[in-house]
Amino acid sequence: MYKKILLAVDGSDHSIRAAKEAIKIAQGAEDAQITIVYVADHNNAKNEVLHSNSSAELDLQRRKKIQPVEESIATANLKYRVEILHGTPGPAIVEYANKEGFDMLVIGSRGLNSLQEMVLGSVSHKVVKRANCPVLIVK
Repeated sequence: MYKKILLAVDGSDHSIRAAKEAIKIAQGAEDAQITIVYVADHNNAKNEVLHSNSSAELDLQRRKKIQPVEESIATANLKYRVEILHGTPGPAIVEYANKEGFDMLVIGSRGLNSLQEMVLGSVSHKVVKRANCPVLIVK
């Protein structure tokens, strides 16, 4: 069974659907834990910093994006933790997943940035190619 599950989220509807699937998987294993990972994208960081008054406010804005996911996991009475990474989403998620040795990685098929997906390829595609664990891409 999958006990150590990494859930990559960005606040999009697809990441909320991915969370629902991660919950189903975690409920099937005793002592499962979901690690929610959110990547503060370097490309957006400058804009976020300019529009926030403090680092505490910036952290709060990022946590608000993942709040629905946290609430749904807490409602399911599952153990979870949150990690906020910094960098480019695809490589940051892969590096963290491979370093920490997760049993499974769950990610939405599309994120918030549709232009980047068309031009550079989707984050989920990059993750599935490079992660050392099974990856579930949720539509």
